Amino acid sequence: MSTDKLDDVSPRDVIRHLMDSNNLRQKDMVDVFGTESIVSEILSGKRNLTVKHIKRLSAKFHVSPAVFF
Repeated sequence: MSTDKLDDVSPRDVIRHLMDSNNLRQKDMVDVFGTESIVSEILSGKRNLTVKHIKRLSAKFHVSPAVFF
């Protein structure tokens, strides 16, 4: 895969992919984001990720924080 394709991937896309790959639903992400409404807002693009979210996502999925930038 070329890096151009990776540049087109948003943090939201990465989260969705990780959720799909792990058979997780929005309610399964409350430990990362605090509430289901925040999960929804993040996935819909109404809210941006915070540093705390990125740290928690990185730990939950065992990936580098860089994938969310």
